[in-house]
Amino acid sequence: MASKRDDFVLPAWLAATALSAICWWFGSGLDPQWWLTWLSPLPVLWLAPRVRAHWAALAALVAYTAGGFNILAYLHTYIGLPLSVTLYAICLSGAMLALCVLLFRRLLMRGHALAAALAVPTTWVAAEYINNLLSPHATFFNVSYTQMDVLAIVQLAAVTGIWGIGFLVLLLPAAVALQAVPQATRRDRVAAMTLTALLTIGAVAYGGWRLQAPPTGTMHAGLVSLQKPTAAALSEPDGQILATRYLDAFERLAKAGARILLIPETSFTTVEATIPALAELATQRDLIVGAGVDFKGDPHADRNALMVFQPGAASPAMYNKRHLLMGLEQFTPGDSYTMLEGTPRIGLAICKDMDFHDIGNAYAARRAQLLLVPASDFIVDGWLHSRMAIMRGVESGFAVARAAHAGRLTLSDDRGRVVAEASSERSDAELVGDLPLRETHTLYASWGDWFAWLDLAALAAWLLLAFLPRNARNVVTVDQPRNIGNVPS
Repeated sequence: MASKRDDFVLPAWLAATALSAICWWFGSGLDPQWWLTWLSPLPVLWLAPRVRAHWAALAALVAYTAGGFNILAYLHTYIGLPLSVTLYAICLSGAMLALCVLLFRRLLMRGHALAAALAVPTTWVAAEYINNLLSPHATFFNVSYTQMDVLAIVQLAAVTGIWGIGFLVLLLPAAVALQAVPQATRRDRVAAMTLTALLTIGAVAYGGWRLQAPPTGTMHAGLVSLQKPTAAALSEPDGQILATRYLDAFERLAKAGARILLIPETSFTTVEATIPALAELATQRDLIVGAGVDFKGDPHADRNALMVFQPGAASPAMYNKRHLLMGLEQFTPGDSYTMLEGTPRIGLAICKDMDFHDIGNAYAARRAQLLLVPASDFIVDGWLHSRMAIMRGVESGFAVARAAHAGRLTLSDDRGRVVAEASSERSDAELVGDLPLRETHTLYASWGDWFAWLDLAALAAWLLLAFLPRNARNVVTVDQPRNIGNVPS
């Protein structure tokens, strides 16, 4: 028969797990509420020292896995990933939080309360960094993207990359949870909150200061996305009709003052190394015109390419997509980067390229001020995928003009401000706007993933504290009920 103490723990376990799951459901995924992301680990971290280790880990695993089902339809239905891969992606965040909770609890038991609070963000960021290195989808669903509406926090990416943002998001709930652990000394509780406050206030102050920097110039840009046939070959009537519609849209945007025009990824299929109508438009109207194409003119490989036509140029600048969507794109990946001649300094990329740090690093090394990015999304992920591209601009110091099929058209500066946006998720869309440009050189562009490596070193230190033998007198006894209500132990 369960004791009164045990009767209390089961409702507490269920409540903590449910609260974390609800916060993660709404604080992650395709359209997150950023403030709920900060709260989501708190209930299970509060629970961790009050139950046995396996129940604490199970609460974390269940909470974030249940909350992670908010991306089930997106991964399995819209993208078409196999169910096994979809379930792995859903469960990954739960497994990561379970590791965070186990190390948090272990360090508390051994009397290292401050280290316990720091171990939560350290473990999470380390897991995200390793996943970034191993996954074919790189940084997709990184927790930092949930904060894209909080520009002051996002500026931290210019120093630490996305890893510093994730660290802050996990540090705050860990420090708050520590305040409710009776076994933690007052000194450790104060130290944890003081450190968290200093880091958070410092990040916001730095972000606010960075957002005040004036632009050194502007570029009037226009983006267009039109609904299209599955295969719009320029040699076929459907492709010719689509090309005429784009030319009409270009004329409207040029009359509105746009000097750069961009349309989405694989808008046309062509075997020719140029598109005469676009080349003529670029020269006659003194425009830079970018078009994403399925290029079949290479006898050895099909390419997902971006052609950019400049005034008076004999042939378009060409860029071949480097990072392909595994299982859905049957192209040969590119192996180089492309910068346009002249000023402003403009680089080229395509869609999924912007999920990867190598693109940002390469164009930062080339001192790019602006990237042109044709893209293609999956209707429901327009906000998230556009914000991933915008984050690369903050990290590496360039503005981004991104035109997507079935997603978002966005113009964003190197601070992550979206200066113009339109939805192409279910209809035609076009926009024109003034895009601020700067001469920006970020610490992240120079030092790369230094914060992630520092985080890995810190994790090694916390693991030593957690598992090296030590004097039993220094081990804290944490309240451990023998069982959890009616749940078998």
